[in-house]
Amino acid sequence: MWFSIDGKSVMVSKELALAGRDQPLETATHHDVFGVELKQPLKDGQQEIMFGMGCFWGAEKKFWQTEGVICTVVGYSAGFTPNPTYEEVCSGKTGHNEVVRVAYDPSVLSLQSLLSIFWQSHNPTQGMQQGNDKGTQYRSGIYLCDEPDKAVAEQSRVVYQQDLEKAGYPQVTTEITLAGPFYYAEDYHQQYLSKNPQGYCGLGGTNVACSDL
Repeated sequence: MWFSIDGKSVMVSKELALAGRDQPLETATHHDVFGVELKQPLKDGQQEIMFGMGCFWGAEKKFWQTEGVICTVVGYSAGFTPNPTYEEVCSGKTGHNEVVRVAYDPSVLSLQSLLSIFWQSHNPTQGMQQGNDKGTQYRSGIYLCDEPDKAVAEQSRVVYQQDLEKAGYPQVTTEITLAGPFYYAEDYHQQYLSKNPQGYCGLGGTNVACSDL
């Protein structure tokens, strides 16, 4: 997943975005690690959140390894094009981010703990890229289900910004918004690093610890 193509680091406008399609893409039916149905609805008490932190292969693995996570799935969100393909997202003409949607049990895993994992697992100061992966689909982002959770995420950004500044890093570029439509990525992207243990993973943090949130 080495897309270092110049000219794709500027967000496309809604008017210029690709038209997309009405029908969703085909994807996997079951989670390769947990064995659960990939599209299972949340049960009472469960919550979900979406993260963009570069290539979604490594990001998904990071969260399926976390105790309290019930299911992970990768896809495309925070853009304009309905039901985009991977190639369309990589073109920079859909506005979408590569995201991992995380379903979790808040009685086991807190939102604050998830946010700490997010901040410490990538570099949130790089704008429209993450390491060698360049383009709008690699931007840092947090996409939440309600305003209270959004406020918690925004406060965590303030805290981690302070931690990063002490270590000499520039301004955090992470976008934090309420979640919009989510489109499942193709079958082969789901739990990619479980199916391909030696596959590419560009996930890497700043080595700056996040203060207690």
